[in-house]
Amino acid sequence: MSERKILVTSALPYANGQIHIGHLVEYIQTDVWVRFQKLRGNRCLYFCADDTHGAAITIAADKKKITPEEFIAAVSQDHQKDFADFGIEFDNYGSTNTPETFRFCDEIWKAIRKAGLVVEKEIEQYYDPEAKRFLADRYIRGTCPKCGKTDQYGDNCECGATYSATDLIDPKSAISGTTPELRKSKHLFVEVEKLHEFLADWVEHSGALQNEVANFLKGQFLCDPLYAWDVSRPAPYFGFEIPDSPGNYWYVWFDAPIGYIGSTLQWCQKHGENIEDWWKNPDVEIHHFIGKDICYFHTLFWPAMLKMAGFTLPRKVHIHGFLTVDGEKMSKSKGTFVLARTYLNHLDPAYLRYFFASKTSSHVDDLDLNLAEMEAKVNADLVGNIVNIASRTAKFANLTGLAEVYPDDGGLFAQAVAQSETIAEAFEQCDYGKALRSILECGFRANKYIEEMAPWTLRKQWAALDKDPQADPAAKDELFARLRDSVTVGLNLFRQIVVYLSPILPTLARQTEELLGSPITSWSDVEKPLVGSNVNEYKYMMTRVPKEGIEAMIEETKQLEEASRVQAGEEQVQADAAGVCDDQWKDSGQMLIDEPMSETITIDDFTKVDLRVGRIVQAEQVKEARKLLKLKISLGGGHTRQVFAGIKAAYPEPEKLVGRLVIFVANSQPRQMKFGLSEGMVVASGPGGPDVFLTFPDEGAKPGMRLH
Repeated sequence: MSERKILVTSALPYANGQIHIGHLVEYIQTDVWVRFQKLRGNRCLYFCADDTHGAAITIAADKKKITPEEFIAAVSQDHQKDFADFGIEFDNYGSTNTPETFRFCDEIWKAIRKAGLVVEKEIEQYYDPEAKRFLADRYIRGTCPKCGKTDQYGDNCECGATYSATDLIDPKSAISGTTPELRKSKHLFVEVEKLHEFLADWVEHSGALQNEVANFLKGQFLCDPLYAWDVSRPAPYFGFEIPDSPGNYWYVWFDAPIGYIGSTLQWCQKHGENIEDWWKNPDVEIHHFIGKDICYFHTLFWPAMLKMAGFTLPRKVHIHGFLTVDGEKMSKSKGTFVLARTYLNHLDPAYLRYFFASKTSSHVDDLDLNLAEMEAKVNADLVGNIVNIASRTAKFANLTGLAEVYPDDGGLFAQAVAQSETIAEAFEQCDYGKALRSILECGFRANKYIEEMAPWTLRKQWAALDKDPQADPAAKDELFARLRDSVTVGLNLFRQIVVYLSPILPTLARQTEELLGSPITSWSDVEKPLVGSNVNEYKYMMTRVPKEGIEAMIEETKQLEEASRVQAGEEQVQADAAGVCDDQWKDSGQMLIDEPMSETITIDDFTKVDLRVGRIVQAEQVKEARKLLKLKISLGGGHTRQVFAGIKAAYPEPEKLVGRLVIFVANSQPRQMKFGLSEGMVVASGPGGPDVFLTFPDEGAKPGMRLH
């Protein structure tokens, strides 16, 4: 099979939010496909970036009193940490706010201009008089004019309909909540209808789309003239100003997909390659992985842009459905709108990678996450079936090593090899569920073999003979050979399965490489057994899904939602209370009188203390301690500290602290305690015991901020 040259992208995550498990449906699906292609020997590169432009970024940065550039840099760091911790590996992760992306925005724009597709129109656009800005479509919410669903965006609805923001019923500004005004402004439009014939042919005959997607586009959009696409926004706007239209900026949806090319150029610059060899080369396969909610932009506007500028069109656009939890939309209040970081605080990412893969098909079906089902599936499939093969054989391999010649296994190894192309084709079509069913069959056969051979019994029998000076040496050697053969077969069948699973479970693949001392580098590794080598000490590869981990994850999600909702109310009460007469605060005043002031210090003394905002992401009892709670404090950017705090009597239910912001002494000397290392202190008031009160920062504070 000749090497294929493949360029893969996932949709760019917007830089105004954290990664959650709904996002991970796509990135895990893509990462699995890329790892599979690389294992097959193809040259496959995976590019992504943060989508960084638009009004939302400006508004979010203003709230934090930082520049948009500072804001998106911090978000990018968080995004990349989350992806890395879920085993998602990009060849380059960039940003749309780069010179590389601007270069191609300008190139594509000039090509569209040259083709005579750009027109200028004066339009009526919503304007928020309170926020003093024109509103991007995503900052208008209202009722869909087609299906009547409420609280929908100003440009598209969950039902799949797209429309002009002025068609929205009962519009409200998502910034201030006021009813926006219609004001006139000049916008630039791309007349996509002039490419109708090309797009209809591409949708129908290119083979780039799933059948259901092609039929949807033909029935929903291509049956009528295509609307001209509004590609500009007036100032103020965070983005690229259009060179030939001062005061206007390219709409975020214009430069977002161009970020794929910009990210590729960054990689090319690092590796001395030519960008045109990747984006203007018909021999390169371009594969986009996206959700069905952005199908319209990637299957009509994007091919039109690429066509006009002479770039290679996508070979395949892999479109997936939404994530539901227990059959319902993800919910913060129910604890099912789970952030990636919240999941990682409690559960192994391999669980989610495996479960999502088991539910992934080549169709645009929604994927439902039932946590009880995930627990049962992982425990049965991975722990009870696959990892069980290694745990029941590897412990004896320290004694026997692997046989010099692969033993007769009744055709099991050959049977697994024979399934190679069937499994590969399922991976190629993104039908990971089908691939896993075949892989699990290999596991069932391997376990049946091990059960019949019973190496634990052979080991016991051999040990008994080894201790008996009267034992027949030939009988002892025969038992040892049978034990070594059973171990050799078991571990080779296990390795075959892990090769097949490695795109889904890269950590299990690395553990297997360490155990057997042999790297997994190619899909063809399943074809040749390992023989004549030693086996390293077996270490547990995977544990059963802990129920308490699932419960803690749900509880933390609820607490984070509650904290964000309640905190504002509590802080408002605190602000209101500042004007109440002193008589209502006699108790706290008395405490100050009873507790004398410390000696005077200088400002230099005070600045030596590094006080930071932290978020409690874990809180638990220390059973052996009367006064201590064990806290895990997040300081943002993936940085956490462990703290043992003497607040047990005041907070007997520590789980209720999860999600709360606290003031944290970040530069205190770490202290080694009986129960572990305490890496800081949380700030509290009160005399002690049950009368201790943690100090909570004001609304808007974020983990990592320093107190001044």
